[in-house]
Amino acid sequence: MQRLVLLMGLLLLPLLGGCAHNYYNLPQDAVAEKVKVLGVVPIIVDTDSDIRHPQREELITLLTNVNRSFERDLLRLVKNTNSFYTVTLLDADPKAVFSSTLFRRERRDDAAIQYNKYFWKEDALADFMRKNSLDAVMFVIVSGITRPDKISSSNLLDSLTTDYNFLVMTAQIVDAKATILWEYPNFRQRTLSYNPLMNLQYPDFDEAKANMSPRVQVKFKTLEGIRRSLEKRRLDLLRRETPEVELYMSQFEDMTSMLEIDKDRKPAPPAPKKDEQETKK
Repeated sequence: MQRLVLLMGLLLLPLLGGCAHNYYNLPQDAVAEKVKVLGVVPIIVDTDSDIRHPQREELITLLTNVNRSFERDLLRLVKNTNSFYTVTLLDADPKAVFSSTLFRRERRDDAAIQYNKYFWKEDALADFMRKNSLDAVMFVIVSGITRPDKISSSNLLDSLTTDYNFLVMTAQIVDAKATILWEYPNFRQRTLSYNPLMNLQYPDFDEAKANMSPRVQVKFKTLEGIRRSLEKRRLDLLRRETPEVELYMSQFEDMTSMLEIDKDRKPAPPAPKKDEQETKK
């Protein structure tokens, strides 16, 4: 009986392995048919979100500049999913696009995951997509959120659970009717997980110890410290720096791992427009 069960498991394994998990809010066939041309908006900073750093304006400028540095890495990873016939990084002002198309922002706590979710103006979005000849648009947004967390000291002997101010990265693929076709954080994962981009604060255990104080102060990281963290390079197996940055690439890889529609499907070209068909006759 055990041998029979083992044999059945071995026979079913290739079939199970071939079943692509669907992370989209529509069936995969519908997404594949609907989205041939995907436009990626340059990474947006939500300046009206919960960013509490005392040098807020300087931090927003820093984030805007850092975003520009790593957008090509995001574009490469989205293209490498082979889920869309054409993927392009749009030549557009992300602040202006965000301002003209945003309908509202919601701070969400879904399945114990806290993040900012965005909803869009249908008319403004449809007009933007028509002008850029897109089937769908991808928004990637860096925003601020305050939520509880437990941070330990470097020696792991102390910890502090309290509210900290985080930067988080969210993403959506939206069609011309402002329907969210796909989102990150993604709630169609088998095991839910979502990590913030970075914590803007830290508990100063050393100061509390030096002053023999039971109260640990929570402080904001300096702008230079934040910049160094965002630009920290990954190391290869020989501990050498690589061109890839750790924080952004971790977010990009996590989100794009859930963009694949079907590994065996070759993206089909968009259907010719009506005027193009008439020209060929």
